[in-house]
Parts: sequence; structure tokens; C-alpha cells
Amino acid sequence: MDPAPDGGKISLPPVSQRLSSAEVNMDLTMCGLLVERAEELAQLYREHGNWNEVRNVWFEERLSNRSTRGSSQKIYRVLTSRFKNAPSSLPNPRDLPLVFDKCSTIQDKAQVLYLYLIADDPLVRYTVHTYVEQLLENRPNALDFSNETLTSILSQFEYADGSAFDYADSTTERWCEGFRAVMRKIGVLENQQAVAGEPPSIGKVPLLISIGYSYEEDEDNWLESPTGLLYLLQPEDRWQELYDRTANTGAWEYLDLHGELQLQPTDSPYSWVDQEVDI
Repeated sequence: MDPAPDGGKISLPPVSQRLSSAEVNMDLTMCGLLVERAEELAQLYREHGNWNEVRNVWFEERLSNRSTRGSSQKIYRVLTSRFKNAPSSLPNPRDLPLVFDKCSTIQDKAQVLYLYLIADDPLVRYTVHTYVEQLLENRPNALDFSNETLTSILSQFEYADGSAFDYADSTTERWCEGFRAVMRKIGVLENQQAVAGEPPSIGKVPLLISIGYSYEEDEDNWLESPTGLLYLLQPEDRWQELYDRTANTGAWEYLDLHGELQLQPTDSPYSWVDQEVDI
């Protein structure tokens, strides 16, 4: 199976050009992926079924666990925004505890949460799009996350009214550090000192999520432009291996459609989430 047959053009979903400055935030300066806390919130949502109850329990538990009210409120607001605004192409947040139970590592969980971050945060999404484009074009130092490079990318961002990105230098520097922290969590950057990265390895669970996300975003052409794999900074020469790994889980299979092999879910893209079987 050729991931991009007949010289098909690889493309990402367009980044919205109609965002007002009020819709763009610097939440990444105060709240990265925070895997453990995000996992706690998802578990509470699964148990209680509504965000009002989750909020009550969260503040009772966090305040008794040495968190200040201000810190707890900011973290709750940002993390729940990522869950509340999750697109239907990702698993329902109430199912995330089941997803996390199948993850083998913290990095697996971080890679899953990363897709929710991108869906919710337009500035992160814009920046990731730029890195994906650089990676696909095989540019030198395509995954350079230095302050200089990140600031250069942000300086090209424009709001719907044509005005440019404009935050204090200190705030922008904190945002850059937050972005690098995300890249470390998902395995792109090796350590605290590194600013140049490599495409990360993908565990079985985030692979299935990213494939399901790609399929749900664009069922007809997803194999040529797998959004989830692109967001996880996977170069095109890895896709065939990742498709084969996906088929080997049993949750997806190759089907011969009109003389061409296509990768399709055996049921629905996320039916494996609540199954009591190994994938």
C-alpha cells in the first residue's frame, strides 16, 4: 500500500485565519500536559458524569493536597477546556481512563493528551503546523525548538484583523519553555537542555488514537494525509510501518477496495477502548 499514491499531496487541516486576539491565549505558560492531573480529572469525569460535580470534588481534593486555590483554578480551567472542547474525532473524555489503563508508559499518555491540547489551543496548533510543514519539506533543523526559532514562528502569526502576535518578551519566553516541555513529554526532545528534536517513537495506544483521529477527520483521504501522525511529527517514510503496526493490533485491517489495499477499522475507530482484550 502506497501511503500517498500517484504523488498525492500531503496536507493538514487548515489553521483558522478568523481568530480574534481574544480567542488566542498563553495558557501554555501556566499549564502543560500535566499528565497525572489530567488523568485525575478524566477519572472524576467518568465517575461523576458532569463537570459541576467534577469541579466540586477537584477543589476539595486539590486544596487538601497543598494546592493554592488560584493555582488549582487555573489548572482546572485549562485542563477541562481541553476536554470540553475535544472534537468528536477524538475519544470522549469520559473514556480516557480506559485509554490510559491500556497505556504502557507516561509518554503514551502524554501523546494522547497532546492531541487534545492541539485541538483546543490555536497557538499551539499553528506552531505545530509550521513544524510539520518544515518536516515534510525536509528542511535542515526542521525540529529546532530554540527560543529564537519559536519566536520567529510566532512573529508570523496574524489575527483575523491582520494584527500581529504581540506579547511581552518574558511571556513569550515562558510560552516557548512550555512548548519545549510538551515536546519533552511526547518524546521529541530528549532532556531539559535539548532544543533540537527528533520524531518520537509512538506507543500502541497513542498510535491507535492518532490513526483513529486521522480517519475521523478525513475518512476519504486520511491515508494520504494522516492528521494524527502528522501532528505527532511522523515523517512520511514511517507511515507504512505505522499502518502495518496498526493492522497487527486487530483493531484495524487491510481491505482490498477497488484493487487497492485500504486500512479500515474492524468495527469503529475506538471500539477497542472499552474491550476487555489486549490490543
